[in-house]
Amino acid sequence: MKVAIFAVLFLTSCTAATTKTDYSSLQQAINGNHRSEQHKNRDQYRHPLKTLTFFDVQPDMTVVEIWPGNTGWYTEILAPYLKDRGRFYTAQFSDNSSVPYFRKSLKVFTDKLNIQPDIYGNTVITTLQAPKEINIAPKGTADRVLTFRNVHNWMKSGQAETVFKAMYDALKVGGILGVVEHRAKADSVQDPKARSGYVTERYVINLAEKVGFQLLAKTEINANPKDSTNHPKGVWTLPPSLRLKNLNKEKYIAIGESDRMTLKFTKK
Repeated sequence: MKVAIFAVLFLTSCTAATTKTDYSSLQQAINGNHRSEQHKNRDQYRHPLKTLTFFDVQPDMTVVEIWPGNTGWYTEILAPYLKDRGRFYTAQFSDNSSVPYFRKSLKVFTDKLNIQPDIYGNTVITTLQAPKEINIAPKGTADRVLTFRNVHNWMKSGQAETVFKAMYDALKVGGILGVVEHRAKADSVQDPKARSGYVTERYVINLAEKVGFQLLAKTEINANPKDSTNHPKGVWTLPPSLRLKNLNKEKYIAIGESDRMTLKFTKK
């Protein structure tokens, strides 16, 4: 066990030592006035500076963010960071989806981008609605593909392997896939539909390796040891969802957002 931990820490430290992330520009995007105080308050759980540095996101790269949702929490940071020198794709829901939530979410997201063209004007919206619409970026052109808390959704729809393959296809050889996901306990039995929202690290790693990715490193940047992962409404019991509303609200706020894995893969 000690040897395994050392290997991970050593690999992570080596990666950090060679990073070319522009800390000043990235911090400027994180501190930007275009971000709401509500979103900034979540930085304490999501650690965007450390996370994007771990994924070595450089301002002149081609980057794809997968399923940014309707608020585009990470889009708010990535769009201005990449605007001048990079290329930024957001792989969104389909406007032809039969699911009303997906169509509504896409509209809210698109409206947000259109309101602030000075921030989001160079953002390219593509479509990811597996299994039919999976062209998230031109094949072999992306330096980074990033996904935040989405793997459980693809498992629920039975499309996880298809999505991982689409992400693999979009990346250049040597490109990096960055994954942040709600983390189930390592010894738990994985529900293939991930109905609690939690997924084991081993399950995510297997999904990635099955389509050809190689695990480069992992980090505890987004870990939360206070999260037992055993909640009445799954991960949505915790902030920011708080599905139980006022029932034990202070208890769940004190726990904070979910315990999360942060994994970095490469395309060889």
